[in-house]
Amino acid sequence: MNKELAVDPAAAARHERFGKLPERVPLESMIEEKQAEPNAGATAEYHPEGAWAFSSCLALDLGL
Repeated sequence: MNKELAVDPAAAARHERFGKLPERVPLESMIEEKQAEPNAGATAEYHPEGAWAFSSCLALDLGL
């Protein structure tokens, strides 16, 4: 049985554009190493007025 596949021009264009997966990205190119500052934690300042903005509390998130 000979069947000819009728291919829509739009479908052919989609297959040409999206028909295969992109090349794999190596893990080494996704990792960025950065030198840490030696005393970053010791020299950081503490501001008690703004400290609440950085902590997560479910009751505050829910407005309780």
